[in-house]
Amino acid sequence: MRTTIVLDAMGSDKRPLPEVEASVQCTETLGVDLILVGDEAVLQPLLASQPGDKSRVRIVHTPEALEMSDHIAEARAKRNNTMQIGMNLVRSGEAQAFVTAGNTGMAMYFATKTFGLIPGVIRPCLCSTFPVKNGKCLVLDIGANAECRPEFLVQFGRMGSIYAGLLLHRENPRVGLLANGEEEGKGNELVKAAGPLMRAEVPGFVGNIEGKELFAGEVDVAVTDGFTGNVLLKSTEAVAQLILETLKEELMRSTRTKIGAALAKPAFKSVKQMLDPSEVGAAHLLGIDALVFVGHGRSDAKAVVSAVKQAKIAVESGLLDSLRKSIPLNNSGEVLS
Repeated sequence: MRTTIVLDAMGSDKRPLPEVEASVQCTETLGVDLILVGDEAVLQPLLASQPGDKSRVRIVHTPEALEMSDHIAEARAKRNNTMQIGMNLVRSGEAQAFVTAGNTGMAMYFATKTFGLIPGVIRPCLCSTFPVKNGKCLVLDIGANAECRPEFLVQFGRMGSIYAGLLLHRENPRVGLLANGEEEGKGNELVKAAGPLMRAEVPGFVGNIEGKELFAGEVDVAVTDGFTGNVLLKSTEAVAQLILETLKEELMRSTRTKIGAALAKPAFKSVKQMLDPSEVGAAHLLGIDALVFVGHGRSDAKAVVSAVKQAKIAVESGLLDSLRKSIPLNNSGEVLS
């Protein structure tokens, strides 16, 4: 059976052009079927204008779209929005995953409302891969939970370990807890409380790590709260952009450096590709009892294709079933507030 992905055509800042362009590219390069949810009157002529085979792209008319500024009250008033309709298609079995570049908070709200959490999970989290020495590192949470409790981090670590094993192909993934020092006892109260719990309950836990261990590739999974993770993500992207822009300016200063740049062009291309956020495409909303991926609002067609690729790999790797088996049942009765 071919994998079918639902793509929110009204998610990105430049909607729906990046999503429509990406839909045809995805069916041709990834071999998936795509369901675009959005205003059919807008999507149909735009899709028709795209080069390539459109036979594996289906449009499901959805009259309403969420804005980046929408909160729960506004979202509830839009009962037929693209996130809700798209997730309903996954719930009904018409597709296996949902991808959006829209409002992260509303994606989390509708995903929790539509699918619920994997049995035993207390809080969902956002996870994404960071470029590190000799590969990638999974970082979670990167923005779903600004406030966390120690047991949340334990679950993030368990889910991250499963994810790294299946999608990053790491045997016995190494899991670290992001802190301001490697020594036990360093960190804020959350980190101090979470460390011993993670050592007892998370396979492959190696203890506290600093940023230098993360980017040196010394762990496969880095666990943190959503506030710290989001600051780390945005700071990393900004520093990477600054380095690339500064390097380009310096290399263009003289004939000698221009010649050197030309000779080193393949190396610079590899570095640029490694640091390009569009290569990642989207963050996985981990802990939801379905496959939901959230991309950046600034996503272009390349980033959307990367997001759909992540969703396809997650579907075909059996990630969701593995996560369901990895989380001990939570008998506290706690639900997402």
